[in-house]
Amino acid sequence: MFHLPVPVVEKVLRSVIMYLCLIVFLRVFGKRELAQLNPFDLVVLLTLSNTVQNAIIGDDNSVTGGIIGAFTLLAINWAMMWLLFRAPKVNAALEGSPATLIQNGELDEAVLRREALTLEELISVLNKNGFSDPGEVEICVLEPNGTFYVKGKQPSSDQVERAKLMSALEGLRAEVIALREQIAGHS
Repeated sequence: MFHLPVPVVEKVLRSVIMYLCLIVFLRVFGKRELAQLNPFDLVVLLTLSNTVQNAIIGDDNSVTGGIIGAFTLLAINWAMMWLLFRAPKVNAALEGSPATLIQNGELDEAVLRREALTLEELISVLNKNGFSDPGEVEICVLEPNGTFYVKGKQPSSDQVERAKLMSALEGLRAEVIALREQIAGHS
């Protein structure tokens, strides 16, 4: 149960190689894999974990081998996060750049295609953020980590001023009606 049929160095190298390959593959295949999982993406990620498991553990099914593999994966992940925190340029190169899907209510279909997102998927994201139409959105960005940033359109200063004036006029109207009723009641 604890006997290692392969050398410890091989276990560590297998884990490091698979970790780095997965990082590169996820970067190449895009942010969409991290953003929203449709049933196809879920199947790929579930089978990917099983496929990678065999490459990491090899012929070793020992507890010790599992502990070494798990420790190595956690250690390499911690080391990468430490490195990326201290080297912002490397982080930016590995992470990629955000993709602006909507700007001022206008949908960028070329970016949507490049990110392999359908209009239905984007509308679903907008709905989750309280919007029903791309025209209501100031900006929608697919971040490199797969999350969406959505900001609704803000009313212009003219619209705010107009709303204040309309409110004041409505108040005056109500006062005039009340005064007319008061005068009519006294006559």
